[in-house]
Amino acid sequence: MNLQETFGSLVFNDAVMRQRLPKETYRALHRTIAEGKSLNPQVASVVANTMKDWAIEKGATHYTHWFQPMTGITAEKHDSFLSPIEGGGAIMEFGGKELVRGEPDASSFPSGGLRATFEARGYTAWDPTSYAFIKDGTLCIPTAFCSWGGHALDKKTPLLRSNEALNRQARRVLQLLGHPDVKKVSATVGPEQEYFLIDRDLYYKRKDLIYTGRTLFGAKPPKGQELDDHYFGNLKPRVAAFMREVDEELWKLGVSAKTEHNEAAPCQHELAPIFTSSTLATDHNQLTMEIMKRVAGKHGFACLLHEKPFAGVNGSGKHNNWSMSTDTGVNLLEPGETPAENAQFLLFLVAVIKAVDLHQDLLRISVAGAGNDHRLGGNEAPPAIISMFLGDELQSILDAIEHHSAYVAGERMDMNIGVTTLPRIPKDTTDRNRTSPFAFTGNKFEFRSLGSSMSIAEANVVINTIVADVLMEFAEKLEAAVDIRAEVEQIVVDTITNHKRVIFNGNNYSEEWKQEAHERGLLDLPSTPDALPYLISEENVALFERQRVYTRQELNSRYDILLENYCKVISIEAHTMLDMVNQEILPAILAYSGQVARDASAKRQLCADLNLSFEQKLVHRLAALIDEIGAKTGELEQAVQGFDTTADALAQARYCRDRIFHCMQALRGPVDEAETIVDKRLWPFPGYGELLTTK
Repeated sequence: MNLQETFGSLVFNDAVMRQRLPKETYRALHRTIAEGKSLNPQVASVVANTMKDWAIEKGATHYTHWFQPMTGITAEKHDSFLSPIEGGGAIMEFGGKELVRGEPDASSFPSGGLRATFEARGYTAWDPTSYAFIKDGTLCIPTAFCSWGGHALDKKTPLLRSNEALNRQARRVLQLLGHPDVKKVSATVGPEQEYFLIDRDLYYKRKDLIYTGRTLFGAKPPKGQELDDHYFGNLKPRVAAFMREVDEELWKLGVSAKTEHNEAAPCQHELAPIFTSSTLATDHNQLTMEIMKRVAGKHGFACLLHEKPFAGVNGSGKHNNWSMSTDTGVNLLEPGETPAENAQFLLFLVAVIKAVDLHQDLLRISVAGAGNDHRLGGNEAPPAIISMFLGDELQSILDAIEHHSAYVAGERMDMNIGVTTLPRIPKDTTDRNRTSPFAFTGNKFEFRSLGSSMSIAEANVVINTIVADVLMEFAEKLEAAVDIRAEVEQIVVDTITNHKRVIFNGNNYSEEWKQEAHERGLLDLPSTPDALPYLISEENVALFERQRVYTRQELNSRYDILLENYCKVISIEAHTMLDMVNQEILPAILAYSGQVARDASAKRQLCADLNLSFEQKLVHRLAALIDEIGAKTGELEQAVQGFDTTADALAQARYCRDRIFHCMQALRGPVDEAETIVDKRLWPFPGYGELLTTK
């Protein structure tokens, strides 16, 4: 394989457009992409015809507007290029109208009340900032998805709006710092994707994995991840073959899959791409998850993206590496080599610090979900309490700036912002802190709290928006300042002083930190129902409307959708548990109990003097477990039946968390104990020992 020829071979990217489009058309399209200029319909028609010809040459027969509704996965409706003509023939047709806008039925997508049930129409609008690509013989055109009334029904539209907000405010600040040449500032993202691979045949023997994506029952195996012998270990041949094919498929689609390795838990792995724009990164991550699941089947695997598929071993996250870059090639979170660059870096750094401190609630909400609630706070993922890690050296520099004192790094230096005595700030000043939710790692921040199945769109919408809002405040102060250099220094000092509570460089897993975090006044929102009400607070509504990212109606709709989804997930899991217990688990325990009793009886008939204490104890233990499982099953059934569909959405979610989920946890205990006793040949599904051993 020629990797250079393979990479992006199925993408209608800038190189293809430059080669195939007329020069004026290319320039007009490039202005649209780079500067957000509107696209002339005639230009759209030329682009569409060229795109169609290119796609047909690549073997495509259909096209689709590829969009990202609020289901968390992608959606597509395929149309053929064929159009019938008089005489029974057909031509291949695809024009500017078909490229720019589509009208898929919106009635079955989550809307959270943004439209009535009978208002089925929805529109998809071409997003020229994301390249079209060919997948499975279909030309996929990335689009935004909105209602007939113009409300966003997807994850892409708010992301595009947040990108524009960040661009507007960051450019204002840069103009004031003496950079009129910067025409665009973009959020750049590199999402690391964790996942599990298990044997596909075993997967299909477990209803819980099929219906919910996680194991609702499962006794701890004799060996889990205690020896740390899987992390970065040798790739087994079948896993290596899977990874190679995933890489090849992603490379064709222009996804820069770069790093892959075994993760900490058995059968757990990770894939990391190279950074790109947040819009492309979001599209690429959706494609990555889709392709991993599809390719897994070809290699006899099932790919699990649930945040916590197995109790007792690490769950899977998605590390969202975020930064800001200019169209002149400058990373705004790169410390730099000169004092002026340092001043700029520190200003943008403290903007992020202030944004994270002020909006801990929104960052927590951006990673909220029933699946991720299992993972956050365990010794494998950051806690639900949002804090930041800067490292000891950068922390020392900020402390010196705050107190107007000398910073010691080889020699003593004054710490006046922008003065030549300001020391160079090294890119990598400390080790990574894998326990921190929001860690600075040299020239970017790593938001580690995302769940592995989640779209990265919501997290990046929040980060972009909250940083844009702080930058807007900074820009207003700088515009009113007599001495910009002095004002920069004052902003940096004031921000550090007022928002340093969110910075913690220690162990976020420790109980001591939880206590300290509460003393600092940081939010602790352990569950999704705890977090979601903050989404529609007046402060947050004002924030999103101020930055033109969400309207009040759009926020209310997302609030309802997230609560409804939480309840649906818990409900599906509860019903799956009841199904497995009643149809599989209790019959297996009863069968084994009866078998032991029969064997004891036969043994007694052979010799009345034989000691049957073991069999009697085993039968009694099984009988006690049967009674306990029966009682706990009854409690879960009552809890499910007690769900009030007339209650408000938040009350329903709290009921699911406090009543239904509590009963589920109580039922799991005796079932997992029974699994360790019952004859393996009678247990109805494969256990953890089999699932977590890749062959």
